[in-house]
Amino acid sequence: MGQSSSTSSHIKGDDLASSFGKVFKDFKIESQILSQETITLIKTHLKEGDLQKAASAISDALRDIDNAPLNIAVTGEPGTGKSSFINALRGMEHDEGAAPTGLVETTLERISYKHPKFPNIICFSNVTSWDLPGMMTTTFQPQMYLKKMKFCEYDVFIIISFTRFKISDMHLAAAIKKMKKNFYFVRTKVDNDLYNIKMSKPSTFNKDEVLQGIRNDCVTQLQNANMSDTQVFLISSLDLFSYDFQSLETTLLKKLPAYKCHIFMQYLPNVTEAAIDQKRDSVRQKVWLEAIKAGATATIPFMGLIGDKDVEKLGETLTLYRSYFGLDDASLETMAKDLNVSMEKLKANLKSPHLLTVEKEDESLGKKLLRYVEKFCSVSGGLIATGLYFRKIFYLQNYFLETVASDAKVILNKEEIFKESLGSGKAYLLQDVGIENGKSDTTNS
Repeated sequence: MGQSSSTSSHIKGDDLASSFGKVFKDFKIESQILSQETITLIKTHLKEGDLQKAASAISDALRDIDNAPLNIAVTGEPGTGKSSFINALRGMEHDEGAAPTGLVETTLERISYKHPKFPNIICFSNVTSWDLPGMMTTTFQPQMYLKKMKFCEYDVFIIISFTRFKISDMHLAAAIKKMKKNFYFVRTKVDNDLYNIKMSKPSTFNKDEVLQGIRNDCVTQLQNANMSDTQVFLISSLDLFSYDFQSLETTLLKKLPAYKCHIFMQYLPNVTEAAIDQKRDSVRQKVWLEAIKAGATATIPFMGLIGDKDVEKLGETLTLYRSYFGLDDASLETMAKDLNVSMEKLKANLKSPHLLTVEKEDESLGKKLLRYVEKFCSVSGGLIATGLYFRKIFYLQNYFLETVASDAKVILNKEEIFKESLGSGKAYLLQDVGIENGKSDTTNS
């Protein structure tokens, strides 16, 4: 009897180990939310048939991911745009809770800013951007400044300037380097530079040459201060879609511990399709971790039925995913105003708001959900392993995630996709974004 149970555990463990390997082998480094050590540990337990230890290791990993605090320090001299940069990261402008901005230094003490949209979600409540006063605006000596601003508490430092990096910026960078922590120089307001130069020299203006000149000047400053190995990112807080924001985002993700990458990715705005894919892949890993954990602890194979509790959970999951990608109703209302279309027209061009509604009289919600499972499996290569150890709800969560990410790309490309019909006042979709193997498949409608 005991031998039979042990054999069964090994067979099930091998099956789950194969599933685990299939799911996690293709994620890019900057999208991974598990360290290689954790991946190896879980896979080893599964292969050995020790399903209890595997489930425990996954639980520990999920707890670390959900509870990980992430503190980002943003510092620089007065007027460099620190508060504007923090507001841009948090998707805020003049909203309540936005960091105050102005022509004079408005930050004299360190101030924390958490993400406004997710106050009750633990992963977001642990992400904090700290607006630090420039060292020259305080009366503290450098070492006292570091102690007063509690530099030892931050995971990463962003030093901001909008003209030339000052000697105080270099002192701060040297101190951070001694602490063996990561820091990055950000040159803000490059859109202002481009505008001013274009206005003053319209006939000879060349955008790429101007940006390269700004970059070269920053690099020269850092080389003179023995900081030649430090990267510089050119950014406009009013236009995160342009310049170096995506490069900064990718660099931060590569340097953060794997278990902190998930919360950081959910925190960031959708500035490119690559950023949306990274966010999707991060969430997808959590879905499969939960699925493999459930499979490891299941005493009998899962059946194919979808119950009322599953539907309730799916509704909560869909709401969460739409919030992650900025597609919740409140965000869509703002977008509709910006696009000069009604909320109904905007939603009509998206798929995710309608995933749990039944349009056909002859089709129940249960049948519609099972059709989603079949559709997801048809484009993802079939059920993971035998499928016996994975409830259909996990496949549905993946399908919902793919749909929401696809909708996010529709919104990202809104200027190309949505158009106002002349004289009719109707908005229509020029392109239809489909889901295939996790990528956008764009065809003419």
